Amino acid sequence: MMKTMSSGNCTLNVPAKNSYRMVVLGASRVGKSSIVSRFLNGRFDDQYTPTIEDFHRKVYNIRGDMYQLDILDTSGNHPFPAMRRLSILTGDVFILVFSLDNRESFDEVKRLQKQILEVKSCLKNKTKETGDLPMVICGNKSDHGELYRQVSSEEGEKLVSSDENCAYFEVSAKKNTNVNEMFYVLFSMAKLPHEMSPALHRKISVQYGDTFHQKSFRMHRVKETDAYGMISPFARRPSVNSDLKYIKSKVLREGQTREREKCTIQ
Repeated sequence: MMKTMSSGNCTLNVPAKNSYRMVVLGASRVGKSSIVSRFLNGRFDDQYTPTIEDFHRKVYNIRGDMYQLDILDTSGNHPFPAMRRLSILTGDVFILVFSLDNRESFDEVKRLQKQILEVKSCLKNKTKETGDLPMVICGNKSDHGELYRQVSSEEGEKLVSSDENCAYFEVSAKKNTNVNEMFYVLFSMAKLPHEMSPALHRKISVQYGDTFHQKSFRMHRVKETDAYGMISPFARRPSVNSDLKYIKSKVLREGQTREREKCTIQ
């Protein structure tokens, strides 16, 4: 089964088995969107804009294989608990973010970690799946220094000590400290190509999407070991109905492959 997207004059076919969703969760004002921005374009914006829910998509050509990563940047206020639960159900890899200078945001991450494990455990029991659950707990704003720290490194490490598929990182989205390393470990735990990490592939604009799938003059000059990544500028979040059908199909065993709503790059 292939997922088809159009990019300009180029059609990109991503195998459904290579399509993943990364869900970013945490309290408000902890820097979730800043970490996502670093991942997508290497930028940091000092201006704070509250997130309701942002959806991004990045497509990769890694050694000739196509991959798709959907990124769900969730609201810290979670005004709709059912929507947050659905985000967890459909997620494949997770980043839980708190601020090192905010104890309450750390307590929220502990609640989120517990909820994710409970929700995913319930789904596994119904689907009989045995896959791992890659997760990173991320203490952001390490640049603020020890004077403002309210959560110790030992407390963060304790949250992940009993789970080999969960890692702890202290990062600074502002200074871009440990961000690349965090994504590298997350993708390694998920058994995804490490080239999906932001520092390990070439960034390509959507206007050069033909580089991905057509044997243009560009492809003749690249090596088989090269990796490319492209942001889909007009990606739309799959509908709630589509996500519900996806979960229902897994529970009812109607299909063994990932089936999510297609998204067109215009």
